Amino acid sequence: MPLYQLDPKRTEFPNPREALSEPNGLLAIGGDLSPVRLLNAYRHGIFPWFSPGDPILWWSPDPRTVLFPDEIIIHRSLRKTLKNHPFEIHVNRDFQAVLTACAAPREHQSGTWITDDMQYAYQRLHSMGYAHSIESWRDGTLAGGLYGVKIGRIFFGESMFTRVSDASKAALVALCQGALGSTPAVIDCQFSTNHLLSLGAKPISREAFLALLAKHAY
Repeated sequence: MPLYQLDPKRTEFPNPREALSEPNGLLAIGGDLSPVRLLNAYRHGIFPWFSPGDPILWWSPDPRTVLFPDEIIIHRSLRKTLKNHPFEIHVNRDFQAVLTACAAPREHQSGTWITDDMQYAYQRLHSMGYAHSIESWRDGTLAGGLYGVKIGRIFFGESMFTRVSDASKAALVALCQGALGSTPAVIDCQFSTNHLLSLGAKPISREAFLALLAKHAY
């Protein structure tokens, strides 16, 4: 399969089924991070992911990791935290603070893929009502959270962070329980990690994911 070069004047994407198998899911290069292009990408199962200094890369991996809200695993320790010392959950209370925290360097990482340009792009989507943050607060301080893009009944998760044990997990539980006003049909987690799998996420085929988009990403 070829690696497609996107036309900067057009926001269409190639068929996600034409993505490379190695590296898994790489579909196209170039374009921009305009709201129109980003929303078009998400509706077709495509997302941007690239390192600072690199051109914009667009991905649609197979399999795709997703979390169905009714399958989330709430381990005993998290259940105890939520019962005995719960967090205050807020939606979009400080979207920029969540972006900044998610972009901060992590342990064993030398940089971040959430560049200033990426932050600006998702701030624009936030101002349009598409990007949202689910936040865990404690004692007036932001303790953890996540952000992503909601289209129809699909929540496309982008990143999460925690400063206090279980804070990001509490935000994810809140999302699964309808923090955005309704329960998502599915939460897109993009690629698998042991952390996500431990919370109940699982891989499904690209075809199955595209079928979910066709039904719920309206």
